[in-house]
Amino acid sequence: MPEPLAGRIALVTGASRGIGYATALVLARAGAHVVAVARTVGGLEELDDAARAAGGSATLVPLDMRDYPGIYRLAEALNERYQRLDVLVGNAAVAGPRSPLDHVEPQAWDEVMAVNMTANWHLIRAMDPLLKRAEAGRAVFVTARAANFARAYAGPYSASKAALNALARTYAAETATTSVHVNIFDPGPTRTRMRAQVMPGEDPMTLPTPDEVAAKILDLCLPGFCETGKFYDFRAGKLLEFQHPA
Repeated sequence: MPEPLAGRIALVTGASRGIGYATALVLARAGAHVVAVARTVGGLEELDDAARAAGGSATLVPLDMRDYPGIYRLAEALNERYQRLDVLVGNAAVAGPRSPLDHVEPQAWDEVMAVNMTANWHLIRAMDPLLKRAEAGRAVFVTARAANFARAYAGPYSASKAALNALARTYAAETATTSVHVNIFDPGPTRTRMRAQVMPGEDPMTLPTPDEVAAKILDLCLPGFCETGKFYDFRAGKLLEFQHPA
């Protein structure tokens, strides 16, 4: 059976662990050359070993998502080498502080918004020309239920994910008549380090693994996936009508 992403170029942020790591690996197994972006070099090296063992390949990009000029340098490098980008998975995120809004320090607020939302705007701005040069550009942004069901003491995270949803929906509307398809993916509670940090009393064995989640993200990245401007709820196992692009 031919690999569904053979010859494709896929960029994944937050690729050194958790859902990002699992997504990068499943894309590599599907034949894509993965451009793996993360701050943690050790995690990226582990990903590279796993991708090679699976017969795939990866380019490792140690980059803090708050380094916005670095995002544009990456886009320039992709343009020079490949002249296109087939898949973009905006996954990198930070949980931020768990405290009342009036106790959140401005620096902590700025970090959450910078990584979870603003970095994705820069990714769109930098990578859009490359996605439009692809035969079937696919962009998936990883959100969270907190965007719509805000909990006390998680204000920065909830606000950042709500902003990300609006950003992705706008991008979907703006690319509705192009070959670029943009969707939002909500994994729900997943067995990750971030989840353990914010929910320390939860039994992780009751949660799906990043590998299970990544298998569904892969579906949204395939050339044959023709939906755009939709919201995939992993727990419900279905696409929701998140918007109707004009």
